[in-house]
Amino acid sequence: MSTSCERIWVGVDAGKGHHWAVAIDGDGETLFSTKVINDEAQILALIGTARERAGEVRWAVDISGRASTLLLALLIAHGQQVVHVPGRTVNRMSGAYKGEGKTDAKDARVIADQARMRRDFAPLSTPPELVTTLQVLTNHRADLIADRVRLVNRLRDLLVGICPALERAFDYSAAKGPVVMLTEYQTPAALRRIGVKRLTTWLERRKVRGAADVAAKAVEAAQSQMTALPGEKRAAKLVCDLAHQLLTLDERIKDNDREIRETFRTDNRAEIIESMPGMGPILGAEFIAIVGDLSGYKDAGRLASHAGLAPVARDSGRRTGNYHRPKRYNRRLRHIFYLAAQTAMMRPGPSRDYYLRKRAEGLLHTQALLALARRRVDVLWAMLRDKRLFTSAPPVTQTA
Repeated sequence: MSTSCERIWVGVDAGKGHHWAVAIDGDGETLFSTKVINDEAQILALIGTARERAGEVRWAVDISGRASTLLLALLIAHGQQVVHVPGRTVNRMSGAYKGEGKTDAKDARVIADQARMRRDFAPLSTPPELVTTLQVLTNHRADLIADRVRLVNRLRDLLVGICPALERAFDYSAAKGPVVMLTEYQTPAALRRIGVKRLTTWLERRKVRGAADVAAKAVEAAQSQMTALPGEKRAAKLVCDLAHQLLTLDERIKDNDREIRETFRTDNRAEIIESMPGMGPILGAEFIAIVGDLSGYKDAGRLASHAGLAPVARDSGRRTGNYHRPKRYNRRLRHIFYLAAQTAMMRPGPSRDYYLRKRAEGLLHTQALLALARRRVDVLWAMLRDKRLFTSAPPVTQTA
C-alpha cells in the first residue's frame, strides 16, 4: 500500500459536515478511501497523504458550491489540479458499477474513475473576489424575493377570510400603499368607520402615492360587505404583522439592490453590459456572477448552450436535421437573457425589429423571444470581446 505511483486520481464526494475521498491509480485500483471532516487541518492532511502516494495528483469533486468552498480553496492554493464532475454524471454512471447500494465511498470512487477516464470535465479555479461577492449578493436577493412572494401569498390568503372584496381591490405584490394601509386597518368595519377623507389624510401623512385612490377603493370594498366573518379579529392581527414584515423586507431588498449595483459597477465590463438595451445592473450582476470572466467559454455558441438557447441535435440513422430543446442548462442564465430580450423588445430598436420579423415568419411570442435572446448572446459576446459599447447600427468592418 505504500508503493508510490506516477499519477493518481482522487475523487471527493463533498458534503457540508464531511467529505469522502477515494484515490485510485492508473489501473483503477483503490489506493485509499477515507472520511474527511470539513476542516482545514484534516483537508491539509488529505492533500499531504495524496502527495505522498504519487508524483502527480488530480482531484475531482461533484459540488462546486458553498459546501466545498474550503476544500477547493485549499486545493487550488496548494497548486492542485481540480475538475468538476457533475452530480448528474455521477448518478447516471453509478448504475454501471458493481452493486446497487449507494454510499459516499461509492460516489467518491465513481467521481475518481470518471476523472481518470475522461478529459472533458471543466477545471475549477478560485473566482475573483468581485465575482464571489456578486454570487453571494445575487443569491441572497433570490432568497429575499422568494420570502416576499411567500409573505404576499399568506397575506392575501388571510384577507380572503376577512373581506374578499378588499383582497381583490389591490395588487399587494406591486403597490406599497395598500400594504401600508393594512398595518392599521384590516377589517371592513374599521375602514367604514374611518371613511375616505380621514383614511386619505392618514395615508398622506405616511407619504403614500395616490392616497385618495387607495382610500376610495378600500372603503368601497369595505362597504360591499357588512358581515363580520368568523376568526376576523385574529386574522386581522396576523395581517397587520405580515404587512409590517413585508414593508421591512422591501427595505432589505432595496438595500441589497443598491449594494449589488455599487459592486457591479466596479467591474470594468459594467458599462459595456449596461449599454445593451434590457441589461440593467441587476441582470448584469447576475450574468457576471454566473459566467465570471468568460474564460470557460470558447465562443458565443458555448455561452448560448450553457443558457439553453442552442438546440440539441437528435439524429438517428437516416433521420438527420432533428433538433430539440436542451434539458441540461443553467436556468438562471436563460432567465437573464429571456428577461433582457423581453425588455428590449418593448422599445423601438433593432431588438424589436428582429422580434417582429420572427413573428411575421410565424413564430409564437415565446419562440420569437428565445430567438431574439439567442441573437443577443452573440451581440453581447462581441461587445465584451471587442470592448465596445452597444450601438444601434452594426460596427463598420475595416478593409484589410
